[in-house]
Amino acid sequence: MMLEDAVLGTQDAPSGELPRRTLAYALLTDLYQLTMAQGYWANGKLDEEACFHMFFRENPFKGGFAIACGAAQLAEMIDGFAFSDEDVAYLGSLQAPGGGPLFDEGFLAYLREMRLTLDVDAVREGTVVFPMEPIVRVTGPILQCQLLETALLCCMNFQTLIATKAARVCLAAQAPVAEFGLRRAQGAGGALWASRAAVVGGCASTSNVLAGKMFDIPVSGTHAHSWVMAFDSEIEAFRAYAKTFPKNCILLVDTYDVKQGIEHAIEVGLEMRAQGERLAGIRIDSGDLAWLARYARERLDAAGLVDCGIVLSNDLDEYTIKSIRDQGADVMSWGVGTKLACAYDQPSLGGVYKLSATRVAGCKAWSNRLKVSEQSSKLTLPGVLDVRRYSFADGRIAGDMVFDVNEPVDGEGAIIDPADILRQKKLAGYAFETLLHPLARRGVSVLSDEERSALAARERTAAGISRLDESQKRFLNPHSYPVGLEAGLWHRRASMAAALRESGRADGLR
Repeated sequence: MMLEDAVLGTQDAPSGELPRRTLAYALLTDLYQLTMAQGYWANGKLDEEACFHMFFRENPFKGGFAIACGAAQLAEMIDGFAFSDEDVAYLGSLQAPGGGPLFDEGFLAYLREMRLTLDVDAVREGTVVFPMEPIVRVTGPILQCQLLETALLCCMNFQTLIATKAARVCLAAQAPVAEFGLRRAQGAGGALWASRAAVVGGCASTSNVLAGKMFDIPVSGTHAHSWVMAFDSEIEAFRAYAKTFPKNCILLVDTYDVKQGIEHAIEVGLEMRAQGERLAGIRIDSGDLAWLARYARERLDAAGLVDCGIVLSNDLDEYTIKSIRDQGADVMSWGVGTKLACAYDQPSLGGVYKLSATRVAGCKAWSNRLKVSEQSSKLTLPGVLDVRRYSFADGRIAGDMVFDVNEPVDGEGAIIDPADILRQKKLAGYAFETLLHPLARRGVSVLSDEERSALAARERTAAGISRLDESQKRFLNPHSYPVGLEAGLWHRRASMAAALRESGRADGLR
């Protein structure tokens, strides 16, 4: 079975239109989500409501920020969430380790008829985000919240990671970046999401044509070394390509010898000029890229091809790009593949999804929930949370407050670092905005076309990064952006943690 057949289903469309393919992710989950779901069903918790939050604990790539991405796919997943007859039959075939069916027939019948009724709020794609602040909030029946967890994390963790990597690469490049990691990505699904997330993070285009079609993002590409090798000579290959694509002619000059390739490209570029066309650029994919780019620029300018740009590729990332630029290379655009699409230096964002509050049916008040572990860094946040982002008068962001929407906010706008009470800041008087926005209501997505657009998200990324201080954008030891708990929330969490610890000791626990 192909990936798309396993994951993609169809929905009915108006007469005369093609059916709309939707993400069918009910079984894209960990088994324990389903065993817990049966436990909720069996123990009378179908009407109990819960609030879960997704957040991450550390910025990826040892950087100073992350770029939220994946909400559009999460919305599609929610709209297509249902257990088919085939899904239920498969679950019914699973056997318990001790013998007999793992799942109760009554529970499976419940799943077959279940439709999501939960609410989801999330930061908009392209938003700059930071550790310990919720980027997705899910509220609704606890069973449904539990079933959504794994696929939600799959959507948000990977795409946020890739969008962040792309933003860092684009910061270093200061010129258009094309993503072309399809052939090295972790499978077809990873490649598709990586291409979209790379554009959200700032890339100008992708080589992935299917991603271009699916997500309405720009595609780009010219030719590979095999094109040159397919002809009897390099100059013949260049002339043939220029004749075929006079409006999209970038010549790869390092198949045999870079210096000779540059001379052949110059010859073809001058021929194109005589015919009223233009050689858009040359690409170098091996060797000392900084030195070769400077040499190529000198030769192109000497030949009068000052409008012919230089494209560099070959296992690039933000560090190598910055080094090449620091050495004086004049680069028109960059091609970045493996180290972007695979998040080469960090395989996972590490985002988590934690229960923070529950309430019984018909009750308006929430009961806060807190996980207390042996590691203080894994202490969770209680309540129904949102984030306020405060800004200086010049537009730069000043600090983020995580607060409980059902509790009063400290009058001084005081925030306290979740891990260090000595790190505090007062934000009263600054303008602020809240970051979580409706993504789904009663199990149906409510995102507009603009909120689903990768290109619109790319604009938000650029705007958000422009509001960071330069110290927060540097790659080496970036300055830490202030994110804190609203003072009342901090103290409520501390009191809950102390009480739970004391309760544990009273029960004979360490």
